Amino acid sequence: MPKVTWMFEDGGEVFADVKDGLSLMDAAVHNGVRGVIGECGGGLMCATCHVYVDPAFAHLTGEASAMESDLLDMTEVPRRPESRLSCQLVASEVLDGLVLRVPSA
Repeated sequence: MPKVTWMFEDGGEVFADVKDGLSLMDAAVHNGVRGVIGECGGGLMCATCHVYVDPAFAHLTGEASAMESDLLDMTEVPRRPESRLSCQLVASEVLDGLVLRVPSA
């Protein structure tokens, strides 16, 4: 099971072992990660699961699809090159140690 860390701007962190195949949005919601809401349930219809992928892992998570990119343009907080919707990130052993930063509005 990959270990994932969600970091907050105030210095807080949430650590979790995430089951392979689970979206990181679902993992965040199940682990009470504040700021990751997942309002659409992972249907790629909102941007309430916006996170910043640590640059060291960007090559492993890939690039956003066109639809995801369009939604990222509408986030409440600024979009960055490392912005992703966590509903589109799936846990796997290759992501062990992944760090996601949760933007605050």
